Amino acid sequence: MATTGQEGEAVEATISRVGQGSIPPVVAARWALWTFVITNLVIVEALFLTDGTGKNGVLTVAKFFGLHAAVLMLFQLLLVARLPWLDRRIGMDRLTVWHRWVGFTLLWTLLTHAVLVVLGYARLDDASMTKTFFALAGVPASLLGMGAAAIVVVVAAASARQVRRRLRYETWHGVHLLLYLALGLAFVHQLQETTTFSSSTLAMTYWWALWLFAFGALVTGRIVMPVWRNAYHRFEVSAVVPESDDVVSVHVTGRHLDKLPIRAGQFCIWRFPGHNHWWLANPFSLSAAPDGRSLRLTAKAVGSTSAGLRNVPVGSRAFVEGPYGAFTSLHRTRPGALLIAGGVGITPVRALLEEEPAGDVVVLYRVRSENDAVLVDEVRGLVEARGGRLHLLTGRTGEGKPPFEPDSLRAMVPDITERDVYVCGPPAMTSAVLSALRGLKVPQRQVHAERFGLA
Repeated sequence: MATTGQEGEAVEATISRVGQGSIPPVVAARWALWTFVITNLVIVEALFLTDGTGKNGVLTVAKFFGLHAAVLMLFQLLLVARLPWLDRRIGMDRLTVWHRWVGFTLLWTLLTHAVLVVLGYARLDDASMTKTFFALAGVPASLLGMGAAAIVVVVAAASARQVRRRLRYETWHGVHLLLYLALGLAFVHQLQETTTFSSSTLAMTYWWALWLFAFGALVTGRIVMPVWRNAYHRFEVSAVVPESDDVVSVHVTGRHLDKLPIRAGQFCIWRFPGHNHWWLANPFSLSAAPDGRSLRLTAKAVGSTSAGLRNVPVGSRAFVEGPYGAFTSLHRTRPGALLIAGGVGITPVRALLEEEPAGDVVVLYRVRSENDAVLVDEVRGLVEARGGRLHLLTGRTGEGKPPFEPDSLRAMVPDITERDVYVCGPPAMTSAVLSALRGLKVPQRQVHAERFGLA
């Protein structure tokens, strides 16, 4: 169907915009991270080769693992610093997954370093490892390292999937905060190990710069920026609107919201002081495109915090951390888009529909029944305004033919491989859709998914 006038100009503008830039933002961010890691590994290898010899061969290898454990610790800080440039291009969900794997790599690196240190000194002193362990525990520098390693072991144990599922998020998060103590102990431990930290002016300058950069990024991203934004914007609840028996929308206003760098598809971590304890927070996506005057979140009652949102007093303060997430039009590569949502995952999809009125769009909305279709009237109106198509896929899992099998997706969207595909929903649904997209050979750069959860 031909397009004319303003509609045709809008579509052409979309095609031109998504075609700009030869390097996708996510690729650029990954290259930046890899460059950072490889550069620092090269520097550490050079420092080890120039001044890495220990008192015997075992202690030399121990020093090798110790140096690399320090780099892994600092990389961990960057992954959780929530730096806007990285988060908008990679997404907090992927950064969190990388943080998890780097964390377990750090665990084994630290344990290897610790065992080799004890073994090396045991051989040097011709003593048992038990006796050597307790002797080292009497040395302040070694005791600090042991404390840091012990904390990492505790946090890793709490992060094991079997244990994590049994813990409340607040409990797990509290245990996780011990890592900052471990980092402090590790820093002082390294500072007192003069052979690794201050073996030369170059080495000392490098380590100080790296630690200050990593801690500076963490403090800026996790403390300074959220505190400054809340003081500047002074967010407050302007309206609470029940959408159904178990779904509510909260409208938040504030000062100078036109200067808040937030986009449709992103989420924030919301706290409502006075309504819940300050440590109770939830990630909620915007359910409407930001307009510079207000923000809207829409939540389903699945936990104590989200269930109580309908009781938040109008006029009360809100503490907003963010925005976060890479589920935005920044990553568009094609003029056509397929937006797939499950349950309350429709909220960022609905916001994306409102932000970009141009281009061909198809929406697949998976719910148990039509009564469970949150914001469906708004979504339908936005899709119709764009001349797109909405498929409301109702039914329980296991009933009838699965809607997200490759054949089913191709039948509903024959040109699926020519579109950007945005996916947001429960983990099982998201995994099923991503698997089907791989089967259909949809290019990876055209697939954009966001998974729920902070941990």
